[in-house]
Amino acid sequence: MTRRAVSPMLLRLAEERATGALLRDHGTLYLSDGRIVHAESPAAPGVDVLLTAGGRLPRTSWQEAVDKAGARGAVGRHLVDSGRVGGGELEICHLGAMFDAAFFALAPAGGPTRFRYGVAHWFGTVRPVSAAAVERETLRRRELLDAVWPYEAVDSAPVVARPPAPGQAVTRRQRDLLAMADGTRSPATIAWALGRPAFHTLLDVRRLAAAGLVDTPQGPPPAPQETAGAVPPWVAAISDDPDIALLRRLRDALEATL
Repeated sequence: MTRRAVSPMLLRLAEERATGALLRDHGTLYLSDGRIVHAESPAAPGVDVLLTAGGRLPRTSWQEAVDKAGARGAVGRHLVDSGRVGGGELEICHLGAMFDAAFFALAPAGGPTRFRYGVAHWFGTVRPVSAAAVERETLRRRELLDAVWPYEAVDSAPVVARPPAPGQAVTRRQRDLLAMADGTRSPATIAWALGRPAFHTLLDVRRLAAAGLVDTPQGPPPAPQETAGAVPPWVAAISDDPDIALLRRLRDALEATL
């Protein structure tokens, strides 16, 4: 069965080798010569949050880079040249943030999709990624979420923690998330608070729901899947820390292009 394109307009712009900003309901993709160089979404913490929330980069250092290099679209380059962040570390962090934001930006939208030619993001280019690769990853992530727990209502509802069953193991990563699950915070809010990619927080919440450790909101049953399949083998191996798996896949992708 042939998959339907996530965004036919994105693929058309890639074929045209267009440069500019693709604006959608849930985020924006920035293209340069037909390749995606940046993405942002209100649902996903940006590279600034991923770098500063855990203390890797002081917030003042981030702001300094924006002030000094934002106007010329070279914030990423300034962070590396000033020694604040290593080049490889920035690539991995930026790619992770870009795929994260793209997942939400490419979500089904009800409003118009617009493209502004010539627009560039102030962060600057780190490592361009093909539109086809972003589409494939977006589809893979959608399928993974449904394979883990096919109730999308948990993605936006306040997360309500439930006590573990006797003898039920809870990882440190899960404990950190459950500590934030006070019945008012959504997965997106928790992602921002913890400085974690939003998609991985959704994945964690669905795993917790499947394990009975958070509530699943009442709603209609999940629709039958046309292409139901087994969870990919790597899921079980990295269930405790999906961020590590993403870094490994990004590293492998980078090495394959060198």
